[in-house]
Amino acid sequence: MSNLLNPATGGLPVRRSGSAFADRQAAIAAVELLLPSLSAALQGDAIGDSGCLHIVIMDPGLGPHDAPFEDAILYEFSLPAPKEWDADYRAYARAKARLSWETGRDGHLVQALEPHRLRAGDTNLWGGVARDGIVVGVSGALPWFDEAFAGCIAQCLRAFAKHRADATPDALAL
Repeated sequence: MSNLLNPATGGLPVRRSGSAFADRQAAIAAVELLLPSLSAALQGDAIGDSGCLHIVIMDPGLGPHDAPFEDAILYEFSLPAPKEWDADYRAYARAKARLSWETGRDGHLVQALEPHRLRAGDTNLWGGVARDGIVVGVSGALPWFDEAFAGCIAQCLRAFAKHRADATPDALAL
């Protein structure tokens, strides 16, 4: 007998697609909007002395129960090219994004106020944020600036998603 709720899959769970409005194109636009500020910040040592930054943006339409972490990464960006780095900022940014993605909370909040949620292997670095389902991890600056940059990127992605949703009110079906 066919599955009436999901006849095309024969009862297998349907893999959810990513966000309709906060997609890769919107994530790229969010980073590009902030790129002049991020680049300028790296020129001095006020935000840290690495001169590097790596950004990981998770797909807000895919949570930990919908997809593996790697598949839920929407966009990554490095500044400058990783060959010029003094550390693996990509791994750090991914670890920060993973913690925020798995918990739905800012990494610093989990580490400072909810240590009972931490598991073996979770990062003790902060710089990952979760804003209304949008998760961004940043590494390369001092932790409070990583967190600030991640928050700015999340807010810009949210703005692009709102703009796109407003421009296409009939894009989603009932």
